[in-house]
Amino acid sequence: MLYIALAIIAVAAVIIYAQRKQIFNLLKPTASNKKLAPVNTTIFDLQIGDIVQHMGIDWVVEGRLTYQEGAYYWYEYLLQDKDKIAWLSVEEDDRVEVALIEPTNQLDVSKDPPPELNFAGEIYTRVDYGKARMTRTGITMKRKAEKCQYFDYESTDGKILSIEVWDGDVEVSVGEKISPRSLTILPGDGKTVYRD
Repeated sequence: MLYIALAIIAVAAVIIYAQRKQIFNLLKPTASNKKLAPVNTTIFDLQIGDIVQHMGIDWVVEGRLTYQEGAYYWYEYLLQDKDKIAWLSVEEDDRVEVALIEPTNQLDVSKDPPPELNFAGEIYTRVDYGKARMTRTGITMKRKAEKCQYFDYESTDGKILSIEVWDGDVEVSVGEKISPRSLTILPGDGKTVYRD
């Protein structure tokens, strides 16, 4: 009886040792997982290939713009899910503000938009404007210039409209502010998914 108990203990010890060794080997850095995003990735340091989950959609980060106006910085990430494109705008000015906006060609505006706009039956009031320098990583659509003019608008119910002028090209995006807590970030491998 004692030999059976010792044999069971020995077999269990060998199994536990083998499982721990297998887990340790899975956690060791390898050539394939060295470039994975750190576990503590935030909305301020997303990388190409990261996944941003929101409202049941898995958006892939395809590009990043870093805007600078004086000492103030903010970010826009180009997100893609199949054929759908959106921008995740992230800034911190007293508090973190995050917006999900999509490009639209349904509003024709000049390079010097007015203080108030009517779009899709809603009135948007300009809340900010200026000129910013920017740097880019990955795919950024038509946003190739190093400087842009921006005009930010809000409706009374919290929807936002953004107008940016890039070397004479006017780009309009609409969307809404979202809670950063509504996002789940999954690390990618640093590679674009939708582009070669």
